[in-house]
Amino acid sequence: MLLLDIPTAYFTGMVTGASLIAAIGAQNAFVLSQGVRREYHWQIGLTCSLIDTLLIFAGVMGMGALISASPVFLSIATWGGAAFLILYGLKALLAALKNSSLEAKGGGFKTLKSAVLATMALSLLNPHVYLDTVVLLGSLGGRYQGDESYWFAAGASSFSVIWFFSISFGARVLTPLFKNPNAWRILDLLVCITMWSIAAMLISDALAH
Repeated sequence: MLLLDIPTAYFTGMVTGASLIAAIGAQNAFVLSQGVRREYHWQIGLTCSLIDTLLIFAGVMGMGALISASPVFLSIATWGGAAFLILYGLKALLAALKNSSLEAKGGGFKTLKSAVLATMALSLLNPHVYLDTVVLLGSLGGRYQGDESYWFAAGASSFSVIWFFSISFGARVLTPLFKNPNAWRILDLLVCITMWSIAAMLISDALAH
């Protein structure tokens, strides 16, 4: 009975959020690699979930319209995000060139603070995060009246929490595979390719405007 009392807007928000959040990107690649490493994995998943939740609700409450009208903000996020992605991709490439297995891995982040700051940079220095999460979800949620708009935001946020914690803890099943150094090389190379591909896309979009 309790499930029947939840407005349809909540489930619509979950489905819409899933179509955006579950896409392969820098943030998901980062969370997956840290989940395999078991290195501040749940704190990183929590940070991503909190950021998404704040941005989703901000969009529904009207922040999306402000961001759409601020080309300067999007330009700063674009170039700052591209620079960070290039540097992080280089870090992953250098890691791929080293001969190390799971036992030798770790130490990428010396402190929880550095891990959280890197997570925030990957999450916030990306204009597509604002365009998808704030502007798009905000505009869709804004179509609902009254409390239903918040139910929509709650649905999208719920999927975000489920998704990031699933990656963070689910990556554990891959741990035996990553006792092989070649598996780490492949993962680090995939992370590098993902980061650089997104950076190239950001730069291309910036130069086109």
